[in-house]
Amino acid sequence: QVQLLESGGGLVQPGGSLRLSCVASRNISSTTIMAWYRQAPGKQREFVALSGTRPSYADSVKGRFTISRDNANNTMYLQMNSLKPEDTAVYYCHLRDWDQSNYWGQGTQVTVSS
Repeated sequence: QVQLLESGGGLVQPGGSLRLSCVASRNISSTTIMAWYRQAPGKQREFVALSGTRPSYADSVKGRFTISRDNANNTMYLQMNSLKPEDTAVYYCHLRDWDQSNYWGQGTQVTVSS
């Protein structure tokens, strides 16, 4: 079992930046699959970014968002720049364990509005 705790969400104006954090309750290794997803009101949860030696991103966030990991501190980050109103959503941290178990955090709200 692992618990994931996201933080860093909030209200920001268009063009602004936020940095999300996800802390895992136990040690994570470089091979642990971790990613960010988001869910906007009335929409399905969607992929945002996958961490790894070659991070991957949804087309809608490429060039604006950067995913990173600090395995020593069991933490994953999402740096979000040039935020747009359409980035408004609840952002979720996801971890897939060695036995293919999936874990989700409780989510952190990001609101982009003037």
